[in-house]
Amino acid sequence: MRILIDMDEVMADTIQRFLEWYERDFGVHYTKADLHGTKLHLIVPEEHRSMVRQYPHHKDFFKDLPLIENSQEVIEELHKRFEVYVASAAMEFPHSLQHKHEWLDQHFPFIHWKRRIFCGDKSVLKGDVLIDDHDFNLSVFTGRAIIFTASHNVNETKYERMNNWLDAEKIFDLK
Repeated sequence: MRILIDMDEVMADTIQRFLEWYERDFGVHYTKADLHGTKLHLIVPEEHRSMVRQYPHHKDFFKDLPLIENSQEVIEELHKRFEVYVASAAMEFPHSLQHKHEWLDQHFPFIHWKRRIFCGDKSVLKGDVLIDDHDFNLSVFTGRAIIFTASHNVNETKYERMNNWLDAEKIFDLK
């Protein structure tokens, strides 16, 4: 079985970076709970939205992101049993490419560089399963689409849901 796994908000905690940078720049502390069902740029004052939307275009935004809890251990177990690829729509943020590659080397060294797909359009991906946090990626995938819970997608009901990496143990019968 070929399993394709998105990076941002599935393996790497980009929401935490958004929150940290917003507090740094504007002195206002938001939490992930504040983002329930939405994204940060939609709840901040209008005059801050443009800057928040530009964060991922900054050369250091993707550098040293925190891990999503239990992702390393569970993905390593999946890697031992299945054909695992990381599939990130990284082309939208060209500065992210080097940092994403280095981040994977540091946290997921067992995923060979040949199994890292940095693309722009995930409709070209071929596999049995795609684990992703965005409907627009899952909706164009022809295999089993699993939505990984993130604050912005909590109200999405069209897909099988994985709330955290421990759910993967049940979904893929890892125990």
